[in-house]
Amino acid sequence: MEKREPFLEAEWRHLALFNYEVERALLEPLVPAGTTLDAWEGKTLLSVVGFMFLDTRLAGVPIPLHASFEEVNLRFYVGREVGDELRRGVCFIKEFVPKPAVSILARLLYNEPYSTARMGHAHVVVDEEVAAARSLMYSWSKRGWESRMELSFDGPLEDMGPGSEEEFVSEHYWGYTRQRDGGTLEYEVEHPRWQVARARDARLVCDVAAVYGEEFVEALTGEPSSAFYAEGSAVKVYPGVRIDP
Repeated sequence: MEKREPFLEAEWRHLALFNYEVERALLEPLVPAGTTLDAWEGKTLLSVVGFMFLDTRLAGVPIPLHASFEEVNLRFYVGREVGDELRRGVCFIKEFVPKPAVSILARLLYNEPYSTARMGHAHVVVDEEVAAARSLMYSWSKRGWESRMELSFDGPLEDMGPGSEEEFVSEHYWGYTRQRDGGTLEYEVEHPRWQVARARDARLVCDVAAVYGEEFVEALTGEPSSAFYAEGSAVKVYPGVRIDP
């Protein structure tokens, strides 16, 4: 694919990533045409990810009152073979942001499953130099339900190990979105490798049936199978292109 100018530039910072091992049958009906479910060491993963959008620009232009905001999304992982290349990608089931304009634009241009909610966050750092005893909280609420995800970790950030679960979850540089006519939109995401830290504690407080649907209650009830923090970085998101299955 010929690289063009990015559609969106921003910083994704202070990521909390909760991962849940699930049965393939839960996600198979949601896989966009032309892609297949991706797995890590034979495990099919579903992730809840909270982070901050900072310094957001569309086509290089800052958008007043929309530069900084929270996002919490529910996502899973797919791949697409293009010649000898395996493009590892992410598919979103639900994405919450507090800005209605962001939701509307994402749905119109990409058919991404964005929804607007009241959102908040809290970040606490005890020792900035070593990133020790850091905690994060993201909250989102809408129509009578309230949700939050909480994560804490100790110790310094480290590079991701080759072949690690952190690498699998973080190093997907493509997005795939099912379109209204059944087709698929592919877009590229560019960012450097992130430094990460395993969580000491991770908790999701959520009425899963109300927020994500009854089919996800079993998968998202209880502790995540793994959780980690990523510092994040500047990112670029390129315009989407329809693909042929």
